[in-house]
Amino acid sequence: MKIASLLPSATEIVYALGLDDDLVGVTFECDEPPAARREKAVVVGGRDTRDMAPGEIDAYVKEQLAAGGDLYTLRAGALAGLAPDLILTQDLCRVCALPSDHVSDALDHLGCRADVLSLDPYSLEEVLGTFLAVGARAGVLPRAEALVAGLRERLAAVAAAVAGRPRPRVVVVEWVEPPFTAGHWVPDLVTAAGGRPVAARPGARSVQTTWAELAAAAPEMVLVTPCGFALEGAAAQAAGVVAHFPGAQVWAIDGDALVVRPGPRLVDGVEAIAAMLHPDAVPAPPPGALTRVA
Repeated sequence: MKIASLLPSATEIVYALGLDDDLVGVTFECDEPPAARREKAVVVGGRDTRDMAPGEIDAYVKEQLAAGGDLYTLRAGALAGLAPDLILTQDLCRVCALPSDHVSDALDHLGCRADVLSLDPYSLEEVLGTFLAVGARAGVLPRAEALVAGLRERLAAVAAAVAGRPRPRVVVVEWVEPPFTAGHWVPDLVTAAGGRPVAARPGARSVQTTWAELAAAAPEMVLVTPCGFALEGAAAQAAGVVAHFPGAQVWAIDGDALVVRPGPRLVDGVEAIAAMLHPDAVPAPPPGALTRVA
């Protein structure tokens, strides 16, 4: 079977299921593992925003969406030339990846017949379900079941370690300019780690808010996890957040690796957040996962 992944989290799922030899196409953002973007054909392109400030990125995204434009470019001819049997895409967020209807329309136009699976989880439980869905479509359901079982064991270990402890109030900031609440599965990560998410939208889309509204939730800890940024970029942005939350601890985390991509590493994120909330009960995370901002 030949598989094309049109979003980074799906690429991580494919590798976690041991299907890397079947993967033929990826996006320009598929950087985990690094070999994916280096060794596979890139069939989705887009603007490189690494040198843009959060406010500039927000303005660019809003401008494109208001004009009816796309943030990603499907190289449909290249994709059709790969003749994939299974294409992994999403309809969850137009800012995060190409919507599945764009893919289906392009394939119909080109006469390419492929099974298109849209991965659209809104909760941590649904994220785990996507692993099973990919495994089933790819014919390796037992591998997916073993992967999910192992991840559940790790989640259960965290739950046991933090059981009965006070749950700190946690605000998660998914974007800083302007501020956005934590939505989708992100509040579930805080709950699983032994915290209490506040000013959050579990199972719903993230929305723009204000610093006053976030501060009114009286968090004890603030976690800054901007989409598209690793720890260094998150920490730089978190430094500007401190003044909005006097008396609260402000932390930054590698959002792309541990929080915002709905892939297997979300459980690494739960373990890292648990170490932040309950450092005397949970092992410290690996270097580069998260840091406290003065």
